Parts: sequence; C-alpha cells; structure tokens
Amino acid sequence: MPQIIVLPHASLCPDGDALDAASGATICDSLLAAGIELDHACEQSCACTTCHIIVREGFASLNPCTDKEDDLLDKAWGLEPESRLACQAIVDGTDLVIEIPKYSINMVKEGH
Repeated sequence: MPQIIVLPHASLCPDGDALDAASGATICDSLLAAGIELDHACEQSCACTTCHIIVREGFASLNPCTDKEDDLLDKAWGLEPESRLACQAIVDGTDLVIEIPKYSINMVKEGH
C-alpha cells in the first residue's frame, strides 16, 4: 500500500503526517479519510482550486492532468510545476510526499 507523507501545514496538519493510501484513490479522498480536512469546495468535481497541493516526490507516478485541471490550476495560489488538484490526482503504487500550500484561493479572497 503506498504511503502519502504530508509536510507540516500550520492549521491542517501542524506536525505533518504519514498515511496509507489505497491505489486508485484520489489524494483528496486519502487525506480526508485520514482526518486531514483539506478544503474541497466543489465536492471534488474539478470545478475549483481549493484542494491544490504540490507533489514534492512521486509526481511522475500520478495520472496525467486533464486540460480542465490544467486550466483550473492556472488560477491556484502558489502554483508550481508539480502542482495538482488533490481531487484529480490518483494514487498508484508509489509513495508520495505532498505539501499543502499555506493558502487556498478561498482564504485569499476572504483575507486570511
């Protein structure tokens, strides 16, 4: 079973975490199942960028981005070349290291 290492995030996962993830599950579903409350305002329908993550290790093992995901990622706060929407990135058998950006687009709009 692949493992997802979550780097520390001040409010969602202050100490970081390591969790087992089922192959074929999305990163978002894996985080939520482990109690990491990643924002997912569109209910994982690939209609927003609130579940934006940065894949620090294992990026190449993920399913390819769709054009729709790429278009949405252009609107994400803190976009990097290894950015993905957690609701669209499907885990295979490879361990991943991910970073949850400090802000989501919702937080920026609300002035947090």
